[in-house]
Amino acid sequence: MAARQRHTAEEENEDAVLQSLGYKQEFKRDFTPLELFGAGFSWIGVVSSIASTLVYTLPNGGSFAMIWGWVICMVFLLMMSLAMAELGSAAPTAGGLYYWTFSYASPRWRKLFCWIVGYSNTISSIAGVASTTWGAAIQVMAAASMGSNLAFIPTNGHIFGCFAALLLAQALLCSSATRVIARLQKPYAVTNMLMILCIIIALPSATPKQFMNNAKFTFAHFQNLTAWPAGFAFTLSFLAPLWTISCFDCVVHISEEASNASVALPWAIISANMVSGVLGWGVLIALAFCMGTDVESILTSPIGQPLAAIFYNSFGQKGTLAIWAIVIIFQFITAVSCVTVASRQIFAFSRDGALPFSRFLYRVNGYTCTPVNCVWCATLAALPLGLLSFAGSAAIGAVFTFGVAAQYLAIAIPIASRFVFENNFKPGPFSLGRWGRPVATIAVSWMAFCFVIFMFPTDPNPPFQDMNYGIVVLGGTLFLCLVYYYFPRYGGVHWFQGPIRNIDIDYEKSEVEGVDEKGCASKKGSVEDIVIAV
Repeated sequence: MAARQRHTAEEENEDAVLQSLGYKQEFKRDFTPLELFGAGFSWIGVVSSIASTLVYTLPNGGSFAMIWGWVICMVFLLMMSLAMAELGSAAPTAGGLYYWTFSYASPRWRKLFCWIVGYSNTISSIAGVASTTWGAAIQVMAAASMGSNLAFIPTNGHIFGCFAALLLAQALLCSSATRVIARLQKPYAVTNMLMILCIIIALPSATPKQFMNNAKFTFAHFQNLTAWPAGFAFTLSFLAPLWTISCFDCVVHISEEASNASVALPWAIISANMVSGVLGWGVLIALAFCMGTDVESILTSPIGQPLAAIFYNSFGQKGTLAIWAIVIIFQFITAVSCVTVASRQIFAFSRDGALPFSRFLYRVNGYTCTPVNCVWCATLAALPLGLLSFAGSAAIGAVFTFGVAAQYLAIAIPIASRFVFENNFKPGPFSLGRWGRPVATIAVSWMAFCFVIFMFPTDPNPPFQDMNYGIVVLGGTLFLCLVYYYFPRYGGVHWFQGPIRNIDIDYEKSEVEGVDEKGCASKKGSVEDIVIAV
């Protein structure tokens, strides 16, 4: 009874915090603090994400880059986590990054910056859905190849078909009630940690002696299989840890569904990133000791997945298939988390009228209490990104770099805005105090450095098909967003007002969605209705 009363008091307090930000509570707060951590941890998906990105690390330094590149990135990723945690504690809303930008930027620039951040965050979330699901599809195909004794070699058509099927399954699951997604987080986090520990222990035990490396080779041998100088190749290997450890804004977007969000949110951001970082480093050290010296053969294995090739050498066909099945399940859950986060970002941005078809997107399903329309929007938007695979590996690889670069752009602007412009920032329960400015400076500088690195190709003089198309995709997308903003008469510059207060609306007299006794939307409405009502 006391626990229930305490939980109710926490919900009322968080509802009051959300109301102070101008928004009415429209979701059920089904995520406990531990489940919020689980959501961040599942978004990262340590082993499955390493499986998807090892191809970017091995050619750019081998085991040396795997281990030490990860360590270097972790230091700066901690700075990003701290800066984001402080902002999240102060204003825990699903709009997150673009809401903070509007709140802290100069009145002269805040609408434009809010627009850029909102669209960058939206497209990075959709790219995250596409890249994570594409990784899952490749892992499924790798399992099929191993099951056929390497006789089956998947084509792009096979992978795309699997990609589309996985997107459909994820959308169906994410259309269910919030509590279903929330309850999955605890068992996922526990089983994922157990699998990581099993890999760290079992892999060295099962690996034949010819594939075991000594400590000197593992920690000090640099293998550069690219045409770049060794130092620059090493920096290109950073894409793997930067893409893997990326739980900065994901839990922010589900903060309106979390209990005690002002406290739980910052600690979920920090703990999910740091726990994943430490466990991931342990996995990479185990892999480096057990992958042998022939890195090129791992990269060119007919299995099509470097991590699966390493497992195959150590565990054999049956053992690898058993472990790989678990990896695929975890990758699928990671993709489910990506769809959930992307749908909440789309919901928040359409709530403020910034997206096309906001009238349709701004809906909370009365039965599941989730933004089902936004779930399917994120899914359908991610689907055509998979078609880039038919243009070559570099084109589909652009989805990975494009997603991280867009995310960093969206994160850097609100962090910088807090200190560059005059504003009335009020810290929440988690505050860095006087360390806030130096931490933010390091975080923003690091993101600017990484943004440039992400745009380089894998070869200094690449042929047309091997260019890095990340800058083309990101630049083209942002260009279209700016065209939409400045378009004569109909562009956002003429009507976009930033975050729109909906707490002041009389829901009995308007058609805007209200909140029923379940704690979710009960009426249909639109952003235009909100603007008129306000």
